[in-house]
Parts: sequence; structure tokens; C-alpha cells
Amino acid sequence: MSVRSHEPIVFENIKGLWDRGDVENTPLDHYADCNNLINIGNNVTVRPGVGLHQSVAVPLEDVRRMYNYPTPTGNTLIVLVVNTLGVGEIYHVVSPTTVFGPILSIAGMTDFAFVPYAGRAYISPFSSFVTGDLNIEKGLQNEFLYVYMGDGTPARVAAGSTPAGTLTIANGAAGHTDAGFHIFAVVGETNSGFLSEPFAMNTFTTVANQSVSFGTVPVLVGAQWVKRHIVATKVIPTYNGDNTGYQFFFIPDAIINNNTDTFLNNISFFDADLLEDASHLLDNFATIPAGACLWLYHDRLCLATTFDDISLIYVSAPGEPEAISEIDGQIIVSLDGNPITNGGELRDIMYVFKRARTVSYTDTGEEPANWPDSPIDAALGTCVHGIATVLDSGNASVDFFIICTYAGVILFNGRYILPELSFKIQQRWKDLDRNEYRKIQIMNAPVQKWIMVVLPTGTILVADWNNGMDPKNVRWYPWSLNIPVNCLAIVNIDQIIIGSPIYTGAH
Repeated sequence: MSVRSHEPIVFENIKGLWDRGDVENTPLDHYADCNNLINIGNNVTVRPGVGLHQSVAVPLEDVRRMYNYPTPTGNTLIVLVVNTLGVGEIYHVVSPTTVFGPILSIAGMTDFAFVPYAGRAYISPFSSFVTGDLNIEKGLQNEFLYVYMGDGTPARVAAGSTPAGTLTIANGAAGHTDAGFHIFAVVGETNSGFLSEPFAMNTFTTVANQSVSFGTVPVLVGAQWVKRHIVATKVIPTYNGDNTGYQFFFIPDAIINNNTDTFLNNISFFDADLLEDASHLLDNFATIPAGACLWLYHDRLCLATTFDDISLIYVSAPGEPEAISEIDGQIIVSLDGNPITNGGELRDIMYVFKRARTVSYTDTGEEPANWPDSPIDAALGTCVHGIATVLDSGNASVDFFIICTYAGVILFNGRYILPELSFKIQQRWKDLDRNEYRKIQIMNAPVQKWIMVVLPTGTILVADWNNGMDPKNVRWYPWSLNIPVNCLAIVNIDQIIIGSPIYTGAH
């Protein structure tokens, strides 16, 4: 046949990588192999270049994990590196020229879970532990949830132990109370809003036409304590001697707005004014164990997979991320020998993931321990960084999750949507070492319309969804840089930051 008589095949849209076994079955408008390409419209070109992100004298090296950390002044990064002594160090990268830290240093910390809340950063150190033939990610032993205020001062253990002490109570100036026997106590408040359990309890019989004054109010240890509240019971007709067995309430305006004064005089109140309950504070953890997973649901902080219990979720009170009840703030997920790996909120429901299991929980208005569960999938789940994040929005992308499972990258809207989004590259995904899935991270870059997956090989898979986020129209491209890749993050809406074990974070 003459070449001159050959009719050319015109491709108006190259549709990326195809890897489903026999290379001869590759569609003509796909690549059987390619590297470092991307689409601009329907044209194919090389991927964007990579440059150094930091311009400080000593840039961060051996970057293991990064998160976008939104603060009141802008989008920043919270970054984990591991130094030459094997100590994990977390830094706050405010900009290419400003770095705070290390704000937290913990031996053996090779990864961390993170949730931003009201400008603060909640940090939970974890690592991978070999159990049998599997690696299990769980919180470090004898470690805790930490809170960082975003101002460069070191992160501290969240919540807080409270001191002993004795509150002195006396009649004050002319005023008003409901006459009778009360129990009074002190509640400390930190700069992150955590409220301690009531302490320094003492009894006193009030007089109807007089106010109440307080002395020897204990001072708490630590710069984080910024306020103290006086709480009280209503009149107790018959006292049984058990101070902790009665319901406490915050007395309106009975607040010392510092941690230095030891007195508060002439406080008047009626029992009818005691509306805000403080009794639940008696049941809260003074320190919260470290876990491998953090997420938010209904304005509650959820922490899972501690060193001692890989199937337990701790759930805080609404709007109080450091207030977790030891009694009913816990959820036990089905005991199958596998750890909880991830969680998140979608359409008002909390979804919890293990490696190969998905369940859901619904907030019924009761305590978390009483929330009903519902099995979603007994075969599909994800890994610790296997749900795509979008800027600072946690893990929900509009009205669905994008999830890395053993079967591939799949859209999830309450059910897993098949065929998987990674249908075209099924063989390449199945060739990954299943025991190395913990190294996978997935991120959605909505401006570029890219899904980016960091692989255990230190390379990246990019799914271009400019033509649609569905198995047919998404275009997959493998990227390999001249540095291995550990993690990704996005700042300033569309700036993609790459974390490497060799050089400083790149973009």
C-alpha cells in the first residue's frame, strides 16, 4: 500500500493514559504509556515546572506531611519534617519567607492528623506500627491531641488538668440570692475556649437579701488559662455529702477575666438565672489521647484510632473541640481487627472508613455513644490520607467524596459510584503494593480541575477532569519529578505545594 494513499486518523482529543492489561488493546486516542504530560484544552503539553517554595536561610527538608492551614490573615501551611535524630518536628510556614517553629517536636512522629478550627490548629501525632503482616496507623503511645494558636508559640496539649484548692465563700454586700444550701466551684477557661471540670468545691448557705463574695480563688498553671468562672448548684434541700453528684450551672457574670486575681466580690443571682449547665464538664478528658484520624462533624471534633484502641472514635461537644466526655463521647466501630482510617461529613451524615469497610452515623441529638450506625459497604474503604481534600474545606468536594480504595479512585455520594473513576488505569492501580497504601494521598485542585494522587512510589497520578469527572472523560497522566514526592498541599487558592524527603517544599 502506498503511504500517499493512507488516510490519516485525526484525534481532536487525546484522552490520556490507558492501562488495563494488554497494551495492544489501548484505544487509538489514548496513550499506552506516557509521563509528565497534561492537557491544555484538548491539546497535550508537558506538565508545569517545579521551583523552590521557601526562600529562607535554612529551608525545611525531609518533608513528610503538609496541610493547608487557614488563619485569620490568610492561607498558610502546617508542615511535618523528621530530623536526623528521628524526631518529628512540626512547623508553621506562614509564607515563603516566614516560618515559625518547630512548634511541636515528638520522637517517633512520622505523620500527623490535622483539623483547623476557629483559626487554631488541632494536631494529633501518629505513626505506622507493624502488626502481623500489616502496617497499622495509630496514635503514638503516651501522646496527646495538641492545639496550636497560630501565633508562633509552641503547641500545647489540648484540654488541661485542673488544680486542687479551696474556694472561700462569704456573704457580700446587699443583693439577692435564693436562700439555702448551695455548692460552689471554679471552672477555668483557656485561650482556646476549653473549660475545665469544676474544682475547688465548697458549700455555703446563702442569705436572701445579700450577695455572695468569693476569695482564695485558685490560680491555674500555664499561660493558656485566661479566665475563671464561678459555678453553683441550685438550692439543695437535702445534702448527701457528694459534691460531684449535683448539677452545676454557670452563674451569670461571675467571671474573673484573668488568671491572677484571687477574689470576686458581691455576686447576686437567683436560681432561675442558672441556665447554662456545667455538670458535663466533670466527665471530660483532662488530656485526649493521640489518634491517627481527625475530622469535623456537626461542629464536633472527631478523633479516632488511638494506640490502645483502633476501633474507637472520640467525639467532642458541639463547638467545643477539646471537650470530650469519658462517659458518652465515644463510638465503637465494628470490631473486625482493622483500624479506623478516615472520616468525614457529607450531606449531614458522618461517614467512617476502615481499609475495606464503610459505615455511617447520624447525629440524633443524643450523646454520640447513642448514635445509630448503618453499614454502607463491607468491601470498600480507604487509607489515612485517602479522601481528597479541597483547600480548607476538609474532605467534601461539593456533594461527594473522591476516595482512594483498593479497587481504585472512586466517587462517593453515600454509595460508591461504579465503574471507578480510575477505570482506564485499572492495571496500574492494582500493581500498587497494598500494604503501602498508607503512603497514598489524594487532593483535588478545583481551579486546575486536577485530581492529584501521591503514590507509594514517590510519583504522582494526575486526573484531568476539565472534560468531566466521570470514568469516560477524565484523562489520567503519570508524573515523575526529579525528586521523590511525599505529600501535596494547596495554598492561595491554586498554588500546589510539593513536599519531598530530599529538598524543601516545592511548587
